[in-house]
Amino acid sequence: MTQVRFTALGDIADVSAGNPAPQNTADFSEDGEPFVRMQDVGRDHHTRALSQTTDKVTAEAIRAHRLRRFPVGTLLIPKSGASINLNHRALLGRDAYVVSHLATVVPDTSIIDPDFLYFWSLTYDPRSQAQTTSLPSLPTSLIKAAQIALPSLAEQRRIVDVLARAEGIVRRSQQAQQKAAELIPTLFLDLFGDPATNPKHWPLVAFGKLGRLDRGKSRHRPRDAQELYGGPYPFIQTGDVANSGGHITHYAQTYSELGLAQSRLWPAGTLCITIAANIARTGVLDFDACFPDSVVGFTSSSSVTVEYIQHWLGFLQPTLERNAPQAAQKNINLEILRNLPVPIPPIDLQRHFAAKAEAVRSIAARQSAALATAQSTFDALLHRAFSPDSSYFLP
Repeated sequence: MTQVRFTALGDIADVSAGNPAPQNTADFSEDGEPFVRMQDVGRDHHTRALSQTTDKVTAEAIRAHRLRRFPVGTLLIPKSGASINLNHRALLGRDAYVVSHLATVVPDTSIIDPDFLYFWSLTYDPRSQAQTTSLPSLPTSLIKAAQIALPSLAEQRRIVDVLARAEGIVRRSQQAQQKAAELIPTLFLDLFGDPATNPKHWPLVAFGKLGRLDRGKSRHRPRDAQELYGGPYPFIQTGDVANSGGHITHYAQTYSELGLAQSRLWPAGTLCITIAANIARTGVLDFDACFPDSVVGFTSSSSVTVEYIQHWLGFLQPTLERNAPQAAQKNINLEILRNLPVPIPPIDLQRHFAAKAEAVRSIAARQSAALATAQSTFDALLHRAFSPDSSYFLP
């Protein structure tokens, strides 16, 4: 069995923090040096090669503020603010300057491989240690004290090779899934044009005239009365629609007979549209279900398909959300939806689109399953490599 030793991170790396960000716009320019902010670390959540930054700091600002330049291979860990709770990680892919909200871990490369340090950091979760006042704060002293098991450099590099290959499979699966998600909007634009400008001059009909468009019902007060729930009737809420990915395939809450009596059961195939909090997010019911008046249901006439309407709304959603009035929370009323002008292409073309979209969803489902498997394998390898009782023998 390979012998390993545990050591404090501060004994094998320089653990400190970046510098306060310069405050003048003149301190930054397109041809400056990379300046890493929290948003750059959060962009990918986990990355071994952070090289692109939103801001670039000028040479004059570097001198004036005496900013420290951090080398390639520096590990970045959020140390202050809400980003601590997101547990982002990044390894610098190029020399850069770093904001003070990020802890910087510069490894002694004669002892520890930077990629090995990065993979270990994915298993290091300091969130429970973060001091909380108005915002979380993670002292660098706690990061320095973190214990890391340290095999030989040769063994570290072997582990990195295994984990890097597994990570690569996860990344390729993510890219494939993203490409699949982009196919349907691209297909919509190819067939129908941009619905905001209607370049193909399809006839326009008010949304409310294309089928049944009504709010859900939840008349009982209080809405959370225990006797309304726990029966056989699925009950869908705005969050279920917003997080459905376009098709509502499961539910967490159900109505009783009393719950159903004060609501309404909508048939499978209904397009659910949120009109409060999450604005104009959509999901098609895969089963009969009830929903409250913060969700609108649409069942189509013979002139449109639900698939077409769903993706038409998808293009309008950012505008509807941006313009929605806000009191306690954003909302739009049913009349706004009913009066929206909808370009109406020939029904055969809509059906062709629906068939193509279904094929793409099938591909996306397979990609999602592949990604879940790849992520599970990577997580298991991380655990095997860095758990306290690990022997560091990976397959």
